[in-house]
Amino acid sequence: MAGCRGSLCCCCRWCCCCGERETRTPEELTILGETQEEEDEILPRKDYESLDYDRCINDPYLEVLETMDNKKGRRYEAVKWMVVFAIGVCTGLVGLFVDFFVRLFTQLKFGVVQTFSAAVEECSQKGCLALSLLELLGFNLTFVFLASLLVLIEPVAAGSGIPEVKCYLNGVKVPGIVRLRTLLCKILGVLFSVAGGLFVGKEGPMIHSGSVVGAGLPQFQSISLRKIQLNFPYFRSDRDKRDFVSAGAAAGVAAAFGAPIGGTLFSLEEGSSFWNQGLTWKVLFCSMSATFTLNFFRSGIQFGSWGSFQLPGLLNFGEFKCSDSDKKCHLWTAMDLGFFVVMGVIGGLLGATFNCLNKRLAKYRMRNVHPKPKLVRYLRSRLPLACSGSLSLVTSEDMNSSIKTFFCPNDTYNDMATLFFNPQESAILQLFHQDGTFSPITLALFFVLYFLLACWTYGISVPSGLFVPSLLCGAAFGRLVANVLKSYIGLGHIYSGTFALIGAAAFLGGVVRMTISLTVILLESTNEITYGLPIMVTLMVAKWTGDFFNKGIYDIHVGLRGVPLLEWETEVEMDKLRASDIMEPNLTYVYPHTRIQSLVSILRTTVHHAFPVVTENRGNEKEFMKGNQLISNNIKFKKSSILTRAGEQRKRSQSMKSYPSSELRNMCDEHIASEEPAEKEDLLQQMLERRYTPYPNLYPDQSPSEDWTMEERFRPLTFHGLILRSQLVTLLVRGVCYSESQSSASQPRLSYAEMAEDYPRYPDIHDLDLTLLNPRMIVDVTPYMNPSPFTISPNTHVSQVFNLFRTMGLRHLPVVNAVGEIVGIITRHNLTYEFLQARLRQHYQTI
Repeated sequence: MAGCRGSLCCCCRWCCCCGERETRTPEELTILGETQEEEDEILPRKDYESLDYDRCINDPYLEVLETMDNKKGRRYEAVKWMVVFAIGVCTGLVGLFVDFFVRLFTQLKFGVVQTFSAAVEECSQKGCLALSLLELLGFNLTFVFLASLLVLIEPVAAGSGIPEVKCYLNGVKVPGIVRLRTLLCKILGVLFSVAGGLFVGKEGPMIHSGSVVGAGLPQFQSISLRKIQLNFPYFRSDRDKRDFVSAGAAAGVAAAFGAPIGGTLFSLEEGSSFWNQGLTWKVLFCSMSATFTLNFFRSGIQFGSWGSFQLPGLLNFGEFKCSDSDKKCHLWTAMDLGFFVVMGVIGGLLGATFNCLNKRLAKYRMRNVHPKPKLVRYLRSRLPLACSGSLSLVTSEDMNSSIKTFFCPNDTYNDMATLFFNPQESAILQLFHQDGTFSPITLALFFVLYFLLACWTYGISVPSGLFVPSLLCGAAFGRLVANVLKSYIGLGHIYSGTFALIGAAAFLGGVVRMTISLTVILLESTNEITYGLPIMVTLMVAKWTGDFFNKGIYDIHVGLRGVPLLEWETEVEMDKLRASDIMEPNLTYVYPHTRIQSLVSILRTTVHHAFPVVTENRGNEKEFMKGNQLISNNIKFKKSSILTRAGEQRKRSQSMKSYPSSELRNMCDEHIASEEPAEKEDLLQQMLERRYTPYPNLYPDQSPSEDWTMEERFRPLTFHGLILRSQLVTLLVRGVCYSESQSSASQPRLSYAEMAEDYPRYPDIHDLDLTLLNPRMIVDVTPYMNPSPFTISPNTHVSQVFNLFRTMGLRHLPVVNAVGEIVGIITRHNLTYEFLQARLRQHYQTI
């Protein structure tokens, strides 16, 4: 009830303060990047297009299969393995490029600062410390300026890219995320962000970069480089492209952490909804290729030992081992598991807090920052930089001891400077392996500052990752726990590095809520199999604790974008619903033989991406018409569906009047040419009076009759197949049609390669020159439709519908009754959590 009262208060505030917006639906507010209340969830947007993992087994595809023998099949598989290997190698080289220049720029920046460290100490005594701060900020501002500039060029390059990749692997086509320009802006932007001192990592963007490589490399063409057009006929479908994106994402994880198995599991756990054994082998092979490519070149460049393979990933945790002088030391004991469980609970709470704060901050940016000019967004990204630069110098005055000696006497070091004035990877290694003592005050202060700044930074308009900042925060937390246990409880035998590692796992698991893949990634990064049990237990506890409060950070940002992501399964109570409860009953359909004017009208007046191919079923007409309701296969539909279908035909007829051709007339005009209707007369009434339907039928004996009534005009529709919008537009562009005086056999035939030539960006119907088309010509769509798509019964439970749709990677799921009549269609938007919840509430109100 409290939630209801809050909602009413919110509505009242909007009515009083922003009455102009009260007419907007939640979906419109989502598209505009607005919400009615900060606590309200953003509804999934309907303008996202789904990928189609199902094969369209039409005549052109069957012709390819007929020419395919075992030899050609093996050649096709060999080409696919070669492409997978190339994706892994290219992803490894991308990681090498990013790592090399990040190290170069970071060494340049800190080298200059350390050169003037003596002058800084003298200057600090005279009160001119601001000069050193300005020097550091000058470097950082330059680097972050370049990173922000790249995001202005390609906005999709902002952030880590993991939420977008997760959406793509889930079956949602997010515009622009796998383009070449996005890859270039991502690579250059992340190296400038990291070198610029922002509290971000480069590991997350590596996953996005690998996905772009996987999507673009097999196509051998790019929109950004339009002149590059190689005749490569393979892999021209969403199915192949999605598999390669899965391999590229896994290769990105493998290159980032040196974890090929962890990368494979990441792609399986966090991304792809469809998986098989063959894809597992290819993804693992791609991950291995990326890992060893990066390892080979990094080892050769840094150590001059080519082929030694000493640096498997961009982030390495080093070797965990006790000192030889301490015989009582163990990496961990059974008693430590109790502490690890408690750390997992605390890590889950901290992760949930991090996600909650970042979500509120992201909503604030959506309402107040994103609608503003680009210059304002650019200036906003400077604020975290200024704070991080200022704090790193101010806090370095905490004198204790460490490797960095800023403002410290001889033979002493500064532990705060060691954490702030080192690259993040080096700071993690210090927390894992440094024998020197980090004071509890230093660790607590560093954790709080880094926690707040990392939360503030994630989501600004620069390419950024979250893995390394989370690991560093968690390592400081774990090292703090070890210090407390050693100093105040007297457990001197514990190994501080283990607690730092468990703390890193707990915090990272509480933020991202990954379990299996993250366990293997951390194990491969440590090269210590004995850590398997404590890491797994900690991650499970952290996930369970965090899930009690909110979702993982990537799922939160997916929701903020309004992407219709499908979870692994539905809730149990959803089985109270059937397919008939959630389907869309108002269909836009085509006949097997349809005139060009009708196809153009349909395509220009609707936004649907697929259309059922149907014929009218007179055989079930009497059963279909009973009383005031239309009954078919025990599923009831109100007569309003008749009027909806009539309105749909009226809309199409109206759109025909704008057809730019003097030859185009309504098909009804041929049969009653003498009747000239009044200009303002209702077009639907014209059609009903003339007793004519505006679509030609498949069989001559089904031609319209003058004696038809309105109910006869909208009889049941026998389902024959499904055809995509892209296929219809391709047929129109290539002039695939025949005249009334000819047989449909005279229609030109397109091959599979010709149908897929424009993939993935097919022509748009609004870009088509309609004056080149003869509206009286007829298109036979039957050779190009999918005659055997997956279908379900109207009585199918929602859980079965959901599992079929998600696991098979479908885009459209027709609902067909027992006699072959299509009664509705289900898309991704009909299976989102929010849509199902709304239909479940309607179900409860009905009963």
